[in-house]
Amino acid sequence: MILPIYIYGQPVLRKEAQDIPKDFPQLDEFLQNMFETLDASEGIGLAAPQVGQSIRVVVIDLDVLAEDMPQYKGFRKAFINPHIIEKDESQTDTSEEGCLSLPGIHEKVVRPTRIHVTYEDADRQEHDEWVDGYLARVMQHEFDHLDAHMFIDRISPLRKQLIKSKLKNLTLGRYKCSYRTKPVRR
Repeated sequence: MILPIYIYGQPVLRKEAQDIPKDFPQLDEFLQNMFETLDASEGIGLAAPQVGQSIRVVVIDLDVLAEDMPQYKGFRKAFINPHIIEKDESQTDTSEEGCLSLPGIHEKVVRPTRIHVTYEDADRQEHDEWVDGYLARVMQHEFDHLDAHMFIDRISPLRKQLIKSKLKNLTLGRYKCSYRTKPVRR
């Protein structure tokens, strides 16, 4: 089932998500719904708060980038209870980011190119690994959602001031996008 994407201004996007227990009910169905929602919105990553659930679950599909980034061929993965343990700040990269919860807004964000993460996969197997490159950027972006942050929190105050009216329009429901959304109700 395709779920609505919660738009900037929704309180769940600014609430820290909680780890889920091993016996979390209907996790497989929830993951399937998240992947269907991600596919329908043509995104590459989606965090549970973006579909109204304040739990530590993320899905990432980089297979859509395989033509330009062959190392991600077939990469479609769920991350349960993910946490960034450490960021290697010795090397950073600046790239433009967008977000399904911020339709029409794209800004350059500086992020470390290498991170140490822990998570469980869809089979609830635990992982503890260093991740680098584009996947590290996507993970940081998505895992930020779980910690009540959005990429616009990582841009300069000047850039944030310049997009202030766009952010206000999102909270007022004045935006267009091709996927199902849940705007803020005033």
